[in-house]
Amino acid sequence: MTPLDATLARLLTLHPKLIDLSLDRMWRLLERLGHPERNLPPVIHVAGTNGKGSTLAFMRAMLEAGGQRVHAYTSPHLVRFNERIRLAAPGGGQLVDDAQLIETLEECERVNAGDTITFFEITTAAALMLFARHPADVLLLEVGLGGRLDSTNVIERPLVSILTPISLDHADHLGGTIEKIAAEKAGIIKRGAPVVVSPQVAGALSVIERQADRSRAPLHVCGQSWMTSEEHGRLVYQDEDGLLDLPAPKLTGRHQFTNAGTAIAALRVAGFKLPVSAYEAGLLRADWPARMQRLTQGKLIALAPAGSEIWLDGGHNPDGGRAIAATLADIEERVPRPLVLIIGMLATKDLDGYLRNFAGLARHLFAVPIAKADKPLPPEAIAHAARRIGLTAEMAPDIGSALAAAGRLSLDLPPRILICGSLYLAGEVLALNGTPPE
Repeated sequence: MTPLDATLARLLTLHPKLIDLSLDRMWRLLERLGHPERNLPPVIHVAGTNGKGSTLAFMRAMLEAGGQRVHAYTSPHLVRFNERIRLAAPGGGQLVDDAQLIETLEECERVNAGDTITFFEITTAAALMLFARHPADVLLLEVGLGGRLDSTNVIERPLVSILTPISLDHADHLGGTIEKIAAEKAGIIKRGAPVVVSPQVAGALSVIERQADRSRAPLHVCGQSWMTSEEHGRLVYQDEDGLLDLPAPKLTGRHQFTNAGTAIAALRVAGFKLPVSAYEAGLLRADWPARMQRLTQGKLIALAPAGSEIWLDGGHNPDGGRAIAATLADIEERVPRPLVLIIGMLATKDLDGYLRNFAGLARHLFAVPIAKADKPLPPEAIAHAARRIGLTAEMAPDIGSALAAAGRLSLDLPPRILICGSLYLAGEVLALNGTPPE
């Protein structure tokens, strides 16, 4: 165990990882720390159900290509906690190092003086301290859960607030309807601060519109104020300031055209005067691990059937599964291969809703356990649910065994293997493969 792992383990013991949505504890700690949230660089705040991280990755790549210094806060991490905090640095940002992080976490712990606080709150406070102490032109701040009562929602006036597509997820904490979840997400809207909105279902959009109206926040909605589309393999973006004809995003999938368009809209609404070359470079450089990521090197490659493809995605709700399945269908149309799924999921997720997206698309499914997660679904439950919707399924004790078993299937071509269902599982895969995010 590294010193940082020991510090995080102690904090997790003292301040549980429970989800208790409130801002009171956060405000108390920030006051004792001297209000670092008031000394941050200009903030772009990002909430939503799907696409938050990819949208943020596009913005970071575009801003850095345009010469801007960028801080970024994301969650959860995949392999190392440091992934959550990226500090601005020449030539692109860098993950916070262990020593800085330990020092800041211990400072927050001393100042908190043993009062009740959650793990996410104290680590978010440490992130804000680091962002306030290091110069940058902009901070890209991703919401952890919800928005209204999320620990990041302490920003008085962001440059722009972003709401990516909202769907049913975390219903036990945010509410059981799209409208209730949208109301929580729209809680990041601040008085007078512009809001960029990705495509939304009608119920979510009406909630966002009402909240923006109450807050007198200018709305910039996809399909109304700005548009993005795929034309002849390129991304075409248009708003009242003109049209951009850009290369396709490096990130795989039709949904990434929408995420990239949202990023462009937000940067233009925020007032960044980036050259077209910065948008082009950002689209081609953006990296967001475990989102339809193809593994082409690493330790796991040797365990898979010869000539096969291995893809990794951490999407875990029905809408995320729909985007993954659509992407795989597009790839299948270009390069046909039998699809084999390796799935691990949490018990808190809509397993049936996720799996239905792959009915008729996947040839075989291996259900695996997730080692480092709260409330993982037993592989037996996953396999049973898969068979119930018509998928051929079996269990495997781990990722390596599932990859080896895929090689024993009677298939006419080497398979296209997708490891999916959970960001926890994706993190395990990247660690096992020896290719953690950098």
